[in-house]
Amino acid sequence: MSIRIDGEEIKVIVFQIKEKEYAIPVNQVRAIEKVLHITRVPKTARFVKGVINLRGVVTPIIDLRARFEIEETEYTESTRIIIVSLEDMEVGLVVDAANDVVDIPAANIEPQPEVVGTVEAEYISGVAKVEKRLMILVNLEKILNPAELKEPIMIEG
Repeated sequence: MSIRIDGEEIKVIVFQIKEKEYAIPVNQVRAIEKVLHITRVPKTARFVKGVINLRGVVTPIIDLRARFEIEETEYTESTRIIIVSLEDMEVGLVVDAANDVVDIPAANIEPQPEVVGTVEAEYISGVAKVEKRLMILVNLEKILNPAELKEPIMIEG
């Protein structure tokens, strides 16, 4: 799937995992929250941390470090849960920090690089260069692949 670009720019939320900056289109982001109490759900994929009750809605939580097979760390003051929406599904993504909102000119977006041997490469839809920053555009359809999330966690709502 390629990124939908309205006009000449795409507005993205920039977040961090380890030293890398990633981006999700603003139109797929519902909220950015501090880490709330996460209730474990048995028999789910390793990267599914559990569920949270966010304003009365039970929302599954995915740790992107675990999803990208990057070593996991303790959550800190800057750790955030980005609530994303894809079709009729809302999911929280745990990230190290949510930095800012950036407008990326369409001309600055390049297709996914051919990176061999990295797990995260399969979850990338492109790369954007803005000034001296390099941002990795994530592919939510791949990250939220329902077949990998296992049935108990897929809560419609």
